[in-house]
Amino acid sequence: MTVAQLIAALRELPPEAVVLYEGDEGYALVAGVHIQKNAPPLPDEAILFPDMNE
Repeated sequence: MTVAQLIAALRELPPEAVVLYEGDEGYALVAGVHIQKNAPPLPDEAILFPDMNE
């Protein structure tokens, strides 16, 4: 999924909906996004990371 595809999908959701990350331990709230810059020919990556406060 590209960032453009993610944004389009998120626009279809209610603005008050929370964003969750599904991992091996279940679900966690998303705390932020990290941008991983890569050298060509690899694309840059947007990495969502979970809220570890729970």
